[in-house]
Amino acid sequence: MFPIGDTVPRRNVPIATWLLIVINCLVFLFETAMPQHMLERFFYLFGIVPARYTHPNWALWIGLPIDDYWPFLTSMFLHGGWVHVIGNMWTLWIFGDNVEDRMGPGRFVVFYLVCGFIAGLVHSLTNPDSTLPTIGASGAIAGVMGAYFFLFPYSRLIVVVPILFFPFFFEMPAVIYLGFWALTQFFSGALSLGNAGSVGGVAFWAHAGGFAGGIVLHHFFVRRASVYRRPFRDEYELENAWVPARYWRDSR
Repeated sequence: MFPIGDTVPRRNVPIATWLLIVINCLVFLFETAMPQHMLERFFYLFGIVPARYTHPNWALWIGLPIDDYWPFLTSMFLHGGWVHVIGNMWTLWIFGDNVEDRMGPGRFVVFYLVCGFIAGLVHSLTNPDSTLPTIGASGAIAGVMGAYFFLFPYSRLIVVVPILFFPFFFEMPAVIYLGFWALTQFFSGALSLGNAGSVGGVAFWAHAGGFAGGIVLHHFFVRRASVYRRPFRDEYELENAWVPARYWRDSR
């Protein structure tokens, strides 16, 4: 199940969202020009390797500086392949423009980076012995999804589900999609806690941590209601005319 759009129109040009997407894509193109051995070293230097901080002797042995915390920032802009970067940037595009509308470009960028930092920290704390680099913007994007979960609970998403090579499109409430996604990340992360040493694959705890961070922190970044004008009911698509009036009156 993959989202391809939502029903909430943006009010402003999503400058920050575009900028983040462009930076991520440029960094990925830079990665593609590297030979494999250099790229692997690049990921170890600029990705989050939890064992670098919990096992300093090991880190020094393989040549990683143990007092370097920049990877908690730089790892957000690295990706491991085309599917990885396209999936992340597409998700950021769907959810980021509306959240940026409510925060403004500057606050949105800070919010995005803080959520990414929280995601990296949660991943390191839950996988302290991992010797593999963790890269990707998904932790920061999960924070954006957490903010969207609360800011636009009545939004509807257009999602596609491939069944026997045939794509099926249908609509579902954003709160259900995002809630289900967050629960799968949490339970998958809980199941992975028994794995010791190197942890590969999907960084479930980073996703769960970023999502939780977005839920908690978005209140501090959303602009005042007097600054942000919500669209009138007739500015939304047809199905939103049936959204309960309470939502339009109470939401800020």
